[in-house]
Amino acid sequence: MSASEFPVLSEFPRPFDVRQAEGKAVTLTATDKECAALAKRFDLVRIDSLSAELVLHRLGAAVNAAGTLRAKIVQSCAISAEDVPVSLSEALAFHFVPATDRRADEEQELDADALDEIEFIGSTFDLGEAVAQSLMLAIDPFLEGPEANRVRRELLANAADSGPFAALKGLKL
Repeated sequence: MSASEFPVLSEFPRPFDVRQAEGKAVTLTATDKECAALAKRFDLVRIDSLSAELVLHRLGAAVNAAGTLRAKIVQSCAISAEDVPVSLSEALAFHFVPATDRRADEEQELDADALDEIEFIGSTFDLGEAVAQSLMLAIDPFLEGPEANRVRRELLANAADSGPFAALKGLKL
């Protein structure tokens, strides 16, 4: 199957034409609606802001993009489920390349540089989706808020009093 048979629907679409990419400085800013959709996709309480500043450089049919992602998000603590505000600032580097038709069963050798390639179809690539995926990778899935240690102690104490060995606790040898 070719890459064109797997369309990606992005909550933060920012299509760019390869032919217009050389030396272009771009700023992407997510709308409130886009932030809400991305928060749902990434299971966050909310995204207060998301932006990226990038410079595009064309390399034949490919495009390099480099810059910085900035976001203010609120996510749940992994232990207490309390809301924890987080500010993110991440360096971005993308290498967009034209999609190649490959058979699904075809074995392919990848070198280290190929692992960071993002394929596109035709002459347009989606810079917004690349930024969204970078945001996803920047989110700490095990984030702990200020109440995490207290909640952890309570959970451990309750487990000791009601766990499978609680009845044995009162027995004396």
